[in-house]
Order: sequence, then C-alpha cells, then structure tokens
Amino acid sequence: MVPSALRILLGAFFTLTGAAKLSPLISAPMSGQMKALFVQFAEVFPLKIFGYQPDPICYQVAVGWLELLAGLLLALGPPMLQEISNLLLTLLMIGAVFTLASLKASLSTYIPAVTCLGLLLLLDSYHLLV
Repeated sequence: MVPSALRILLGAFFTLTGAAKLSPLISAPMSGQMKALFVQFAEVFPLKIFGYQPDPICYQVAVGWLELLAGLLLALGPPMLQEISNLLLTLLMIGAVFTLASLKASLSTYIPAVTCLGLLLLLDSYHLLV
C-alpha cells in the first residue's frame, strides 16, 4: 500500500513539474525562473567536457517531457514501465544534483532533488526486495 501511494505521489509530482517546464500556463512566474535556470544549467551540462552544450530552451523542453512522461508512467503505467520510469527519473535527479554541485548552489537548493532521489531509490529498493 505505501509503495503504491509513494509511486503515485512521485509520479504526480514529476508530471506537474514536467508540465510546468513545458507550459507557462501552469505557472507563469515559475516558467520565467525556469528559463533563467536552464541557461545556467546548460553552462555546466555534464557532456560539455566532450564539446556538447545544449540550447537552454531545448534542454528545458527535453527535461520537461522526460519528467512529464516518466511521471505519468510511474504513477499509471504497467510494472515494467514503472521500473523504467523510476530509473530514468533517478538518473535525472542524479544529474540535477551534479548540476547544482557544479553551480555551487546553496545547500537549501539541493533539498527537492535529493529528497526526490532518496524517495525514488527507496521505491526502487522496495521493488528489489519484493
């Protein structure tokens, strides 16, 4: 029961945050902040050491779609797709923590990413134990 509720809550959270990255209709103030943040995020993109730096808008759209679709699949998909979406979201949160560390962000900025990462890992470890 608890893993199902956690899976649905995490799925809903990622679906909403993904939708907010894709459309200013969800939250206009957040949309403006996201655009500014993704300019910074693109500057420290992990593949930059190999010469690839994404366009900030494309980066935001890609992350938004990944969060939206993986969140929906985590909440509503069949078990195999739930596991795949959990893995994708876990990798995304690891990337978020790496990005924040590269930007030398304040520790309070890490809280959402680390919390989501911990909950995704908890959900994944539950599936491994069962």
